[in-house]
Amino acid sequence: MSDLSRFGVSVEEELLQSFDQLIAIQGYANRSEALRDLMRDALVKSRLETSPENSEVLGSLTLVYDHHASELNDKMNELQHDHHDLVVSVLHVHVSHDDCMEVIVLRGAVRQIRTLADALLSLKGVKHGRLFVTLAARQMVSRDVVSNGHARSHKHDK
Repeated sequence: MSDLSRFGVSVEEELLQSFDQLIAIQGYANRSEALRDLMRDALVKSRLETSPENSEVLGSLTLVYDHHASELNDKMNELQHDHHDLVVSVLHVHVSHDDCMEVIVLRGAVRQIRTLADALLSLKGVKHGRLFVTLAARQMVSRDVVSNGHARSHKHDK
């Protein structure tokens, strides 16, 4: 980790106690770790909201579907092959006699990833699914403007 900075935070006692209870349940060793995660989450959310549609992101799409659904596997495979440049890996799990789950790891332009996810989620036979989108660690904390996965550096005065 890079240089650490210390800072103070003023907060109401009741809020702090509730926060301490929450982070204890979640298994954080201390407040600093929890605050770092909250800061990263806020940075990712902000950068995703303001980034261009062609910005490179990482994603995971989880699908639960009826493996007996007519032609569903063929349609899912066809969509994934049509977008092979976005699909990094696929994990297929046999959940029960009727249900399967796939976790598809994606990397590419946010617009393309969302389009592929929507196409897969809307197929008949898909019972539930969710797309999770995030950024590579260097994009979370960098002050550089990121587009298409390439950082463009420019200096800032402190």
